[in-house]
Amino acid sequence: MSYTLSNGSLEIIMKGGVYENPVIQVLGISKVEGSSINERYRLQISDGIHFHSFAILATQLHQKLYSGELCLFSVVQINKFETTILKNDENDDRRMIIILDINIIAQGKEVGKKLGNPQSWISTSASEVPAQTPASVTPTRIASPASTSTTPKPLAGTSYNTSVGNSKLTIPIRSLTPYKSKWCIKARVLKKTEVKTYGKSNNGKYFNLVLCDDGGEIAATAFNDDCDKFYNKIEVNRVYYISSCKIKLANKQFNKLNNDYELMFQTDTVIAECFDNVSTLPTVKYNFLSISDIANKSPGAFMDVIGVCKMASDLQERTAKNTGKILKKREITLVDQSYAAITVELWGNEAENFDATTNTVIALKGARLVDFNGIKSLSCSTMLQTNPDLPDAHRLRGWYDHGGASAEFVNISAREGGLAGGRTEWITLKEAETRRTRCANNSVYYNLLGVVIYTLSDNVVYKACPQEHCNKKVENQENGMFCCKKCGKEYPNFKYRLLLGGTISDPTGDHTITAFNEVAESMLGKSANEVSYMLQNDKEGYGRLFDEINFKTFLFNLRENYDNEARLRTTVMSAQPVNYMDANSRFIKSIEALSGIQV
Repeated sequence: MSYTLSNGSLEIIMKGGVYENPVIQVLGISKVEGSSINERYRLQISDGIHFHSFAILATQLHQKLYSGELCLFSVVQINKFETTILKNDENDDRRMIIILDINIIAQGKEVGKKLGNPQSWISTSASEVPAQTPASVTPTRIASPASTSTTPKPLAGTSYNTSVGNSKLTIPIRSLTPYKSKWCIKARVLKKTEVKTYGKSNNGKYFNLVLCDDGGEIAATAFNDDCDKFYNKIEVNRVYYISSCKIKLANKQFNKLNNDYELMFQTDTVIAECFDNVSTLPTVKYNFLSISDIANKSPGAFMDVIGVCKMASDLQERTAKNTGKILKKREITLVDQSYAAITVELWGNEAENFDATTNTVIALKGARLVDFNGIKSLSCSTMLQTNPDLPDAHRLRGWYDHGGASAEFVNISAREGGLAGGRTEWITLKEAETRRTRCANNSVYYNLLGVVIYTLSDNVVYKACPQEHCNKKVENQENGMFCCKKCGKEYPNFKYRLLLGGTISDPTGDHTITAFNEVAESMLGKSANEVSYMLQNDKEGYGRLFDEINFKTFLFNLRENYDNEARLRTTVMSAQPVNYMDANSRFIKSIEALSGIQV
């Protein structure tokens, strides 16, 4: 079988021209020495007339080498590539080809020989005037220049080279690889995180960015001095020219963007704001998954989700067990046209700044599915947009405003085996009693709209084991140490936790409940440390705290089970403020069902 190579394509490429999908043959493969962290392979490629020995295979194509698809004498079509100039000295510039995507036309064992009689390509300078592309070849520009009409303005306090804004140096984000030496991207800032700390003494700091252009998206991180230098000078939704960052392989454990690489700012990183027409750059690319399909995903999966915020909790405070830092948290419930609902956890600034007063359309990018004690929820780890200008968002808003708001939803975040069948149906205490089965090994869950009529203020706060996965009460050894019998160890410290007991009521009866630490904090509106401080220093305020919670209405998610002594225990799994629009819709539907009269 004969194979046709793209004769003359290497000459065009090596002179800086463009050539669409050249077909070449692999004449040699060697591992690049000194690349111990990430393996790199260099290819000798031929177009039948010339051969070139400086072609680097991108990391994502290494599997084709390992599997044997790509080998000596293989004939391949190069679908995507970049070129960069290696500076050896003033009179010897060498152009290197970076191969990013290929199709295997024929494996080496099928070809079995060198095609043609190629000669080594020799050029006096890789930066000479580009060769003309033959008329028979339809050129495709590899690096699309961005239009530039206004000189970009460098950020204050940064060095700036006027060539940064030169359109000839501006390349798409999708073309960035660790092999490029000189580059510049024009990108919109989609997200900027708050400054975070790391290290035993929290002396290290960093922040993250999500950048995009019309070709893709990429994450960027600035540490320590670079964090101080750039944090207050970069704003979300602005467009910047960015160059001279370190390009490295993305850590897919934390970075779920659709890019194999990520950027890290360095001392010579240059950032200049772009004042051209930037409206053509997209804000973000989504691949939405319906909420009902989330039930089939495994914990740890990342996904894009869009939904209407049907319910939002009050802002809560959590104490980080490792650092003692106070964290802000808010839980919201999203629903969509698949008639499913799921809980989303918001943290930090997103939790504090979230507007919980309206049924907002929320789009999540790279949300992570977590499973805690059988309850599935999403953690917003990458990006959140409210009321985005997207076709999916407009369709969702129309559906919700014209009947979706009063629909019943399957709650993905409800445990299996609940009395309500895992749905967002509300039942009464009487109905729960009627459905109750006396089985010590079975826990049941249900939702109930109830009022707190009494809470026990005695023994609410206790000293617990300081270990992350142990919450048992510790005993004071009267020698400055505290003993945890479960761990069998003594510690010089402890953590405060809450155990709130009380009685709730609805029109059909009363019931005794217990709320553990996180739920108790949510109901009281105070952290365990704050409640402990009030108990020791503000007795009057401590008493008012429990008076104020009485006769408050919550939407409870309850778990019931029998202990070994056949005593019924009811635990509050969550207590959320009432969404009265949703409650009224449910009551109207109940009235219609009971009376047969359309309200």
